Amino acid sequence: MKNITVIGAGTMGNGIAHVFAQSGFTVKLIDVSEASLQKAIDTISKNLDRMVAKEKITAAEKTATLSNLTTFTSLAEGVKNADLVVEAATENVDLKCKIFRDMDAHAPASAILATNTSSISITKIAAQTKRPTQVIGMHFMNPVPVMKLVEVIRGYSTSDEVTQTVFELSRKLAKVPVEVNDYPGFVANRILMPMINEAIYTLFEGVAGVEEIDTVMKLGMAHPMGPLQLADFIGLDVCLSILNVLHDGFGQPKYAPCPLLVNMVMAGQLGVKSGQGFYQYAAGSKDLVVAPKFKK
Repeated sequence: MKNITVIGAGTMGNGIAHVFAQSGFTVKLIDVSEASLQKAIDTISKNLDRMVAKEKITAAEKTATLSNLTTFTSLAEGVKNADLVVEAATENVDLKCKIFRDMDAHAPASAILATNTSSISITKIAAQTKRPTQVIGMHFMNPVPVMKLVEVIRGYSTSDEVTQTVFELSRKLAKVPVEVNDYPGFVANRILMPMINEAIYTLFEGVAGVEEIDTVMKLGMAHPMGPLQLADFIGLDVCLSILNVLHDGFGQPKYAPCPLLVNMVMAGQLGVKSGQGFYQYAAGSKDLVVAPKFKK
């Protein structure tokens, strides 16, 4: 396993490409947009600069990491020599299924096809291919260069050999892999999203304000970030998508998204990425400006 392809140059995709490249792998990063690819490389370079400034890596290691990265707008070209392909596109089941059909058609027959999905069924994605034994979930946490966990999700047909290979690769990235079975939300989001949803309901029902809710969870439960700020960081559209997967998958009302979350997403208030969610943010920054008042 030497040649890695990452599909999707957004927050998760560029982070995944970063850690593979920094660990000495040859990485091809694919996106439909040249502008998105350039933005991803710029982000990786800035993150590496911070690591150099903190003396976690040397300037030479930064240069070596960037030299391991190549960008492509053609999926067929980007995957043709891959040992492992990691899909990190938008959390949309139809899009992911199409990408996996294309990956299956163009990647080498021996290649492992992984998805960074945070909630969508690995088994459903694997069914789009002629190699379901070689399809697996490889769910990194955000921010990828910092967070140690990788949820390794086995689909119904995923082989032991492929699972073991992904465990070994994760450890080479200095990550901690944890094996999880393929049920809606896996482990991380099955537990996290209902907590975030309950925090939103607590705001929606007027029990407390944004900053009060987050302060209770930070100081009372020792969480490094409050659930509403975390929702902004994840993206409110992503939170809604995952809750819908949980609600559809289990058919239980406890997973129903709070109406406030639904309305905010419809209004385009998505958190950090849009500049406003439960908090307002400085343009192009994750820095908080203010917690706005909310309409129910």
